[in-house]
Amino acid sequence: MMQFKTKTLKNTSIAFTLFLAGLTSLNAQQTKIDGVAVVVGKNIVLNSDIDKFKQEVELRSEGKIKISDCEMLEELMQQKLLAHHAVIDSVTVSQSEIDNNVNRSIAFFTREYGSEEKVVAAYGFNDIEDLRKELGRVQKENLLIEKEQQKITENIDVTPEEVRVYYKGLQEKGELPEIPAEVELQQIVLKAEPTKEEEERVINKLKELKKEIENGASFKLKAIINSEDPGVAQNGGLYTITKDSPFIKEFKETAFSLDVNQVSEPIKSAFGYHILQLHKIKGNQREVSHILMRPQVSDEKLQETKEEIEKVVADLKAGKLTFEEAVAKYSEDEETKNSGGILINPYTQEPSFELTRMQPDLFARISELNKHEYSDIYYDETREGEKMYGVIFVKDKTENHTADLVKDYVRMQQFALAKKKEEKITKWTKEKIQETYLKLGEDFNKCTFKKDWKKENK
Repeated sequence: MMQFKTKTLKNTSIAFTLFLAGLTSLNAQQTKIDGVAVVVGKNIVLNSDIDKFKQEVELRSEGKIKISDCEMLEELMQQKLLAHHAVIDSVTVSQSEIDNNVNRSIAFFTREYGSEEKVVAAYGFNDIEDLRKELGRVQKENLLIEKEQQKITENIDVTPEEVRVYYKGLQEKGELPEIPAEVELQQIVLKAEPTKEEEERVINKLKELKKEIENGASFKLKAIINSEDPGVAQNGGLYTITKDSPFIKEFKETAFSLDVNQVSEPIKSAFGYHILQLHKIKGNQREVSHILMRPQVSDEKLQETKEEIEKVVADLKAGKLTFEEAVAKYSEDEETKNSGGILINPYTQEPSFELTRMQPDLFARISELNKHEYSDIYYDETREGEKMYGVIFVKDKTENHTADLVKDYVRMQQFALAKKKEEKITKWTKEKIQETYLKLGEDFNKCTFKKDWKKENK
């Protein structure tokens, strides 16, 4: 990922910041004629894009980075050049990769803003599906750029001697980086599941509603009264979807299996149980309504789950089993169960967190803990309505310090490798500029760039 050598964003890379700003830009409904800042191959950067990207960079760096229009444009031209040649080089991106990145992005934004509704409002979209559609377009280009960079640098590695030379060079110039206080965390999660009797009650209720609708009752009215879908108040549970729409698999499969006016049997998903009715078929689109009902978890079951995790923690503190053994035996969190309960930083995709750059709820749970200490048992609930109790273990913790070659060897190795890759991409860029169509807008002819982007204007 590209970074300015003398300016670094704390906790987020320039590339990720460009992604966020790109999302804002994509949804901006331009109300005025917008000038073209540059054309790179078949990719265009608008004048308004530069302003939006600058604002996002400055916002996410908390004002620590001030970027000129020319610097911003050069970063954008680098991204567009990579995207352009990814297509030329037949780099492929699968829909599943795009969908996975979109889901991670939605989860990231939801943690940032507190809810999906706040994310939609913050970026000015009509609804969550509108946001997902634009995210898909941004993530496709983002993946093309990432894969092209990987292709360019796939054979690059660093030797221990190169790491040492890189470290000594920074040391001699007084430029050794400060390594922030960090933690590595593990978790155990126990879910409070509804009873079979409660699930049967919900299924039977949905079957009853299905029968009433088939006998002439209004699906929309039944949805408004009974559905637990938050969107029902706005649209009566009605959605227009295609097979590519980012809906859960069970919902789409059922929608495309129905005849017009047919009501489905109850189906199960991560959100609960649904019945669907197909209203219209328009080409590859389906207009479909659904009613969502979630089995309730009793207070007794919640208390039972809490007592169970309390017993697990007691056994851990008594040394009866290791944390990894406890995760394998008890934890019900799909994302961390197979990795010993290790939490992954959503910003970096690494198993470490900067202590002062954590999600507020996570920081509150572990900020006062030392290495090998346990958090208090906490209650949580997912957006799908799953209820659970969890505990966090501080696997490792380091204080803020100046980089040390021995203690921070892995990190210095990463820095040295990143520098070597950056040099390779810089060389590649200089070569590709000469064979790529580039056209700068008149407003940017005055810019002084690090690379020869103005070759078409000479």
